[in-house]
Amino acid sequence: MSFFSVKKSLSFLIIFAVFSAIALTVFYNLLSVDKRLPIYSPSDVNPKLVDASVKHIQKNHKIADFSLINQNGDTITNAIYKDKIYIADFFFTRCKTICIAMAYNMSELQAHYKDDTDIMFLSHSVTPVMDSVPVLKAYAEKKGVIDGKWNVTTGPKKHIYELARKSYFAVLDEGNGDENDFIHTEQFVLVDKDRRIRGYYDGTEKEDMKKVIADIAMLKEEYNRK
Repeated sequence: MSFFSVKKSLSFLIIFAVFSAIALTVFYNLLSVDKRLPIYSPSDVNPKLVDASVKHIQKNHKIADFSLINQNGDTITNAIYKDKIYIADFFFTRCKTICIAMAYNMSELQAHYKDDTDIMFLSHSVTPVMDSVPVLKAYAEKKGVIDGKWNVTTGPKKHIYELARKSYFAVLDEGNGDENDFIHTEQFVLVDKDRRIRGYYDGTEKEDMKKVIADIAMLKEEYNRK
């Protein structure tokens, strides 16, 4: 083989390698862009979960403004969760069934994201009259709640129930927070930095916690690409 033939072959191989690297990069980026979590609006969930007043919303649904009181007696508003990814749930301290597993799984997620300032947690008591600040404080200490990371909250019952039914779409039950109205749901709800719902999970299931972690990684990657 002549010198010129060898040189020509090497040039071809170099060009082919560069072209292949570029093609693979473009292909990978195209796949990465397509990997996005859904953005949930009322039309995307079970209609029985959606309050009649918001069923007309087809897109751009966001969690409503809220004002609650946490385990330390501090006022917790949506401003505290500005530019944060968070997981929300609904519980009550006297619950002896699903809430036990939910609290354990939430605490495990808290431990996983202990040093990640992007991630927070928000629990709403569905029996706010009984779950006073001192009761919540004792509960938080028992469950290992980290102040500033996980807010365990109480507040006006109607406000909490409106959040559950009009913002998070977390329960099937009808009602508006009257005395006999009661929410009991195992749902964990993933909310992004723009106050949009990005996922629902069974808070009693360990396998679903793996999915939460995977989905949060995907969501963070989405924000990193912006």
